[in-house]
Amino acid sequence: MSRTIGFTAQDAARVRFGRSCLWETVASIRVLRHPAGHGVHRPWVRRVRPELDRLLARVPERTGAAFALLGDLVGSGALGHYMPDLLTPPPVSLEPSLAAELEQLAGTPAEVVRSQLAYLRDRWTPRLQAMADDPAGWLARLADVVASYWEVALAPDWSRVSAVADAEVFHRARQQAADGTSALLNDLHERVGWDGRQLTVSGTRCLGARDLEGGGLCLVPSVFVWPTVLVVADEQTAQLAFPCRGIGTLWEADESGPPGALEEVLGRSKARLLAVLQAPLSTTEAAARVELSVSTASEHLTALRAAGLVRTHRTGRRTLHVRTAAGDSLISASP
Repeated sequence: MSRTIGFTAQDAARVRFGRSCLWETVASIRVLRHPAGHGVHRPWVRRVRPELDRLLARVPERTGAAFALLGDLVGSGALGHYMPDLLTPPPVSLEPSLAAELEQLAGTPAEVVRSQLAYLRDRWTPRLQAMADDPAGWLARLADVVASYWEVALAPDWSRVSAVADAEVFHRARQQAADGTSALLNDLHERVGWDGRQLTVSGTRCLGARDLEGGGLCLVPSVFVWPTVLVVADEQTAQLAFPCRGIGTLWEADESGPPGALEEVLGRSKARLLAVLQAPLSTTEAAARVELSVSTASEHLTALRAAGLVRTHRTGRRTLHVRTAAGDSLISASP
């Protein structure tokens, strides 16, 4: 199975990036439903699943039915398993707002809801029928349960997830500026290919070809979509959610600290800062990880940046720091 998306010149000029709370929400639910296929997220699954079980045990039956409906819509996460596009409206910002996205979800027109639910006839449930009968009512309940799920499953780690996604946007934007859109699209994932006229995504539920008509393509970096990609091609603006780099260390604990020899060279505080920056962090987050004041951490980060061991970039209102290749080499080479 594959999806082929034809581009006009206008569409190619409208390739952009967007961040989305809802994309991470639905992708994370798929991780929970099929953890064996997402081994890198097992530490997160082990922590979150008991919290969700406790939440579900105390909600009223009506809310429990809405949680079950969310599961019906997201599906099992199997390759090519269709998920209604209403769950992932096109992102409009690099600084996503869950409240704004839930408002957009709740406002999905009834005819759109019913047309997308029709694709789920092979796994129809009484809850899906109820949603088809009363789209507005069930969309409101769906938005409520997504908000509840978010607070338990994603809010505690959102700053970390955001830092990784922000760093991915920064990296990909630089790649596009240096090497062009063609190089960017062909480097996103092994299932994604671009030949200058068409984007082909293999292993998708959406079969056949479709030409864009000026709405462009929104690239959505995601932590939880790993190790695959997800595509929405039937809306005015096509979307491609792709995995961020650097998620292999996302859930690692920080207690191991830097190698002792590195502390002797850089000093304890600088060495500890360098060790925690395997994933992008703000100055405040990095300071908290190594128990330094923000002003002291900022001073040390400036020195590490001057030495070429740390790179700093701004995305929106956030300033993020991450190790450079030289910093990675120094950490890995130190006994």
